[in-house]
Amino acid sequence: MNRNRRRIARTGIAAGALAALVLLAGCASESAPKPSESAKPSATAEVSGTLTVSAAASLQPAFEQLTADFTKLHPGVTFEKTTFDGSSVLATQIIGGAPVDVFASADAKNMQKVVDAKLADGAPVSFATSRLEIAVAPGNPLGIKTLADLAQAGADGKKPVVVICAPEVPCGNAAKQLLDRDKVALTPASEEQNVTAVLTKVRAGEADAGLVYRTDVMRAGAEVTGVSIPGAEEAAGKYLIVPIVGSKSADAAKAFSEYLRSDAAQSLLEKLGFSPA
Repeated sequence: MNRNRRRIARTGIAAGALAALVLLAGCASESAPKPSESAKPSATAEVSGTLTVSAAASLQPAFEQLTADFTKLHPGVTFEKTTFDGSSVLATQIIGGAPVDVFASADAKNMQKVVDAKLADGAPVSFATSRLEIAVAPGNPLGIKTLADLAQAGADGKKPVVVICAPEVPCGNAAKQLLDRDKVALTPASEEQNVTAVLTKVRAGEADAGLVYRTDVMRAGAEVTGVSIPGAEEAAGKYLIVPIVGSKSADAAKAFSEYLRSDAAQSLLEKLGFSPA
């Protein structure tokens, strides 16, 4: 009799425990989120807007491609205008109130002018460097090999006609550094406001030689020959970019600035002759 009672009691306890487990499982399944809900990725807002960019003249071939690639990634962004000129000219325009969303400078000095004017929306980011070369006529008919050759008379008693950038322009400042380093006293035929103007004169035959960036020699193709300058990396220009305060497309300006550090952008810059920052 007692043995039967104990068996019945044990059976009742087991049944009660099982009922409790079923109840708990039911509560847990009701409170837990459905897999489809918990697995949903958070939506990221796509950038959009219209951008006006001011960029150093030596960046033109790169930026024409980079802006096109960026709009493929972000169809909501339109580049309304991109101005290419000397960094000093562009910095002066921005400080003077020119409506610009993004500024890309070929040196830190001119970028600092914009920062000091409190017009930089964040810290400027470096994204590339480039070094100078001597651009000469195809085939280098005057046999120019060094910076010193630019100041020496040839067999005909004439010195080469040389053009460089003005000293306030990054390519001009870099040229001065290298000429001073090699103790070359050069009297240029003209000092241009941007590197494109220097390259244009050499391509047109208006100058025998010009100091331009390696990237400019590459974009000129067969129209000029480039002569390497030993140790030119000592005066390599550092390119920096920053969104400008007051942009109506601030998110797009920031996104484009950050894009220049991406693998895709860096790969293109390398192909065009730029070096990593």
